[in-house]
Amino acid sequence: MSVVRLRILVFDDAEELDFVGPWEVFGMVRHIVPEDRVVTIAHSHEPIRAAKGMRVIPDHSFADAPALDVLLVPGGIGTRREVEDAELIDWLRKTGAQCRWVTSVCTGSLLLHEAGFAKGRRVTTHWGFVATLCERGAEVLENVRYVRDGNLVTAAGVSAGIDMALWLVGQIHGVAVARQVQRAMEYDPAPPYTAEV
Repeated sequence: MSVVRLRILVFDDAEELDFVGPWEVFGMVRHIVPEDRVVTIAHSHEPIRAAKGMRVIPDHSFADAPALDVLLVPGGIGTRREVEDAELIDWLRKTGAQCRWVTSVCTGSLLLHEAGFAKGRRVTTHWGFVATLCERGAEVLENVRYVRDGNLVTAAGVSAGIDMALWLVGQIHGVAVARQVQRAMEYDPAPPYTAEV
């Protein structure tokens, strides 16, 4: 069974579930494949404050980040600021070029687009950000949970990152492992809302 090393970019005002959902999925994989690793990476080792107030101490900075297989970029209101950060975009460009899979959740697709990964490829994003990303020249698919185009995988808003991460586990470790993880998480999103039933 192959080993996966997932690095998750974090920054101020990143949406928590965008990175914590995939973290949970890949964290569950470690019960089956203990060699798998998941780390957070930011500009520095200083704590970041996510969109809803969660504080995260990154495992690595851009300077000491290890070479890994999968890159995940979360969304959140912070992407509007980070898209102007030349150092972050350059780090994404260089790092993503060395990864087997480059992924985003929600408006994280904005940062991947800026870094050049979405050029000539189909992506998705949060429904409320589709028009903005289209204005930047991206080919955005609507009303889908995630989109794969080559080694680029983008997920729609927030919880769709869990779906994408499970799919990715299936690609890397096989469908049986992905199903074990889904069961362990008690993740069964259908029906999506039953309070009125």
